[in-house]
Amino acid sequence: MADPRIENLAKILVHYSTKVKKGEQVMIRGYPLDPIATPLLAEIYREVLRAGGHPHIEVDLEGIQYIFLTEAADFQLLHPDPVAKMVAEQFDVDIRIGSNTNTRALTNAKPEASKLALRAGKETSDTFFRRTSTGQLRFVVSRYPTQAYAQDAEMSLEEFSNFFYHVAFADLTDPIARYEAIRVEQDRLIRWLAGKKQVKITGSGIDLEMSIEDRKFVNCCGLVNVPDGEIFTGPVENSVNGHVRYSFPCIWQGVEVTGVELNFEHGKVVKARADKNEAFLLSVLETDAGARFLGELGIGTNFEINRFTKNMLFDEKIGGTIHLAIGMGYPETGSTNHSSVHWDMLYDMRDGGKIIVDDALFYDSGKFMI
Repeated sequence: MADPRIENLAKILVHYSTKVKKGEQVMIRGYPLDPIATPLLAEIYREVLRAGGHPHIEVDLEGIQYIFLTEAADFQLLHPDPVAKMVAEQFDVDIRIGSNTNTRALTNAKPEASKLALRAGKETSDTFFRRTSTGQLRFVVSRYPTQAYAQDAEMSLEEFSNFFYHVAFADLTDPIARYEAIRVEQDRLIRWLAGKKQVKITGSGIDLEMSIEDRKFVNCCGLVNVPDGEIFTGPVENSVNGHVRYSFPCIWQGVEVTGVELNFEHGKVVKARADKNEAFLLSVLETDAGARFLGELGIGTNFEINRFTKNMLFDEKIGGTIHLAIGMGYPETGSTNHSSVHWDMLYDMRDGGKIIVDDALFYDSGKFMI
């Protein structure tokens, strides 16, 4: 018997998040594919057909990326992925489902190899962000519950499945109405922020100032991520000054870096350290010129996500947290920072953290004050 939550999730992704239309080219990706995720990919495929789209399936197998990063020569690492390039340039919709069986599979892959592979994908990444910012390409990222995700979150698979479908609202009779309610509330916050210029963030481990002049905040209400719940912008690139010590482990490509501290001067990370895997952190910062600048300031608003899961798709939405991403900024915010890196790092604001916008208290200890 089919799980109605899987059917609900597929409908959210196809009919609400990406709004697939007749005749559109739709890529459905499983990365890497755990066979238990097949029912969701099949339901997405079914719903794309019902919407009149042309569905295409692409899956990555667990372990293939590790082989690539450990065996490929430099010229192979620097070879752009032609399928990813085609999707970025020609497709109308890109639906991505993560279903890892081992979230630490790349921990011991060579950082130098990862850096070259990221550089190879920069042109494709730039095209992807340019087309998504104009609406030419619509995309959404979601997950399917696996043992790996459950173990990272310190839950059983059944507990994690129930958690996932609940925070994605796929267990509701009318999940789209819930996402619409989030959109309305977050629109209120974004209207207040429109035209503001300066942001100051303070807390026990953070003291940062940055400009948001002429930048836009984006309303994340299930259109690009499921689950969802955040507002974000791109800070003015050379405006960030101060320091932060992140509250949670920072995870990038399966490598967990703990105790991350960054110091910014005129927008750039001038000093970085970590308690664990510091060499990896420093390597990522050297990927390209944009990797040392902030591409995103985001504020999580989903209070149904009430625990850290080591999965940033969930964690950056935690109500009462902010995330600051080094690297690529989203053009729709006005950001001009280009990088093949986009690494979200999470800070907990619930114990005294404040956001002051143009001298007005906007946010205090996880609550909006306007």
